[in-house]
This record gives sequence, structure tokens and C-alpha cells, in this order.
Amino acid sequence: MNDHLSDKEILDKFRHGNPDYAFHFLVLKYQEKLYNVIRKILIVHEDTDDILQESFIKIYQNLNNFREDSQLFSWMYRIAVNEALNFLRKQKRKHVFSATSYEDKLNQHIQAGSYFDGDEAQKTLQKALLKLPQKQRLVFNMKYYDNLKYEDMSKILNTSVGALKASYHHAVKKIEKHINEK
Repeated sequence: MNDHLSDKEILDKFRHGNPDYAFHFLVLKYQEKLYNVIRKILIVHEDTDDILQESFIKIYQNLNNFREDSQLFSWMYRIAVNEALNFLRKQKRKHVFSATSYEDKLNQHIQAGSYFDGDEAQKTLQKALLKLPQKQRLVFNMKYYDNLKYEDMSKILNTSVGALKASYHHAVKKIEKHINEK
């Protein structure tokens, strides 16, 4: 078997052949893309690795139920985003009585983290993104970094296209304001 299987071939092998072998190819095909999606949400590499692993566990457990009414990656993307958002909610609850907020912790990580080394513009953008409400940050990342169409984002987030366009517009305005204040 080559390592360039189509999604359909992977699904067929998962459902009617060797599921573990097919899943191995699914992970190889999509782990980097999903890592990048999660990393933009969580910022911290270790947290991203954990949530990527949790996402793939959930994908494996539910792959037989995938109805193929959307692209496989869109379905996996939704799972990864939901896992990342659930993790964020838990982290924010943990920091409710802390002297620093979870966003402050992430901001410190951006400043000190090797993931953002050397590129001041990237650090400034990431700090501006942390100031956005969670939904606006997610929509901005999906549109700006992942270049997703509003229709695809709508399916992933179960939100209207109009609401997504408004969120993106507000996010851009807030980011511009933050950068201009620098």
C-alpha cells in the first residue's frame, strides 16, 4: 500500500479491511494540518500535542459513524476545534481564582516561546489575537491562516455565514487597532 491513499480508500480500508492500518495512514495524512489548527487556538506546543492525540482518539472512535456528507478533513477539523475549545474552557475555569488569566499565561508563552522566535510581526499579531473574544479569534484563524471559505466555516462551527463575516470584520478591526497602538 502506498502512502498517498485518498480519503475514500482510507475509509474503505478502515471499515472493511484493517482499521488500525488504515487509521495509521489517516494520521500520517492529516496530523500536521490538525496540529497547526489546534496550535493556533492553544498556542502552547505541549497542550497542542495532548489535544491532537485526544482528537485522533475521538476520530478513531467515531470514524465508522462518519456519514460522508462533508469532506473528511472538515469533519476532523470540527472535532479538533471542539477538543481545543473544550480544553480552553477548562483552562479558563482553572484560572478563575488565579492572579493571572489564562490569556496572560499564553501571552507570556508567546513572548518567551521558541515557536514565535525572531519574528516580531508574528508576535504582535499573536498578542493581538489573544485580546479577541474566543469566537472572533477562531474565525480569524480559520479565514486568515487556513483560508477557509465562509460556507465551510459555517458547517464546521454551525453558525451562519453572515455571523462569521461579521466576526471576521470585527476581529480585523480590533487587530488593526491593537497594532496601530503599538
